[in-house]
Amino acid sequence: MAIEQDIVIAVARNSNKTIQLANSDLDFSQYTCNIDDLVIDKTNPKWYHYFLCGCKGILDHFTLTDPVGLCLMVDGTVPRSAGLSSSSAFVCAAALATMQANNKQCTKLELADICQHCEKYIGTEGGGMDQSIAFLAEPGTAKLIQFNPIRATDINLPPGAVFVISNSCVQMSKAITSHFNTRVMECRLAAKLLAKSKGFNWKSVQKLGDVQMKFGVSLKDMLQIVKDILHREPYDKNEICSILDITTEELDDDILNEKTRHVHSKLLPRYLVPS
Repeated sequence: MAIEQDIVIAVARNSNKTIQLANSDLDFSQYTCNIDDLVIDKTNPKWYHYFLCGCKGILDHFTLTDPVGLCLMVDGTVPRSAGLSSSSAFVCAAALATMQANNKQCTKLELADICQHCEKYIGTEGGGMDQSIAFLAEPGTAKLIQFNPIRATDINLPPGAVFVISNSCVQMSKAITSHFNTRVMECRLAAKLLAKSKGFNWKSVQKLGDVQMKFGVSLKDMLQIVKDILHREPYDKNEICSILDITTEELDDDILNEKTRHVHSKLLPRYLVPS
């Protein structure tokens, strides 16, 4: 469900093909670049890279070869790095601003689908729930969000229902640290190990849901399969490579990414089975 905090962008077109980006919060430095030469540094992410993610997503989706320049001022009330999707909100606002400035249109569903892929430009392996609710939220309802294809179903809330979100005031940047991507990687590894154990093509498997579909079993049965096959002790890289019959280099290049291949070998993956 959506929260009342938001990020807004005032945007004007310019004719000099530049992105001129400023923030009402002076903690964030101004940024200028050529819109035809967007550089997103995965190794040293800055606040403006999230705008570039949303912008690039629109440029790529619509195959814009001659986009207009943009002058932009950002303001917002979403606490930064607090787990409340400030980066996703910024990416969505950036995509919407870029699309509108270039006189392009699409549905909210299409825009949510575009934006769920945008943060991958900065190396974050996120899903699409944050972006979907940003565009698809409606008053008085939560949303059941499903993917492939993306769709959202209203879940009516009971009268008087109240949800309290507490900010711990401890910041955690998912782009700078590996914590966020590590959890995604661990689930992907678990899915591949399970598929391999049953003789399926594990290389095509990315999610635990893919494995359940291949097994053709209920969630209850799937939980038992996970308990029977995965051991509680942490796997190391050598064991994973032995099971999948691949080299360490193949593991790093084909399954891990820039933000997870450096993780200590004894932490891959954490035990994922409910006790």
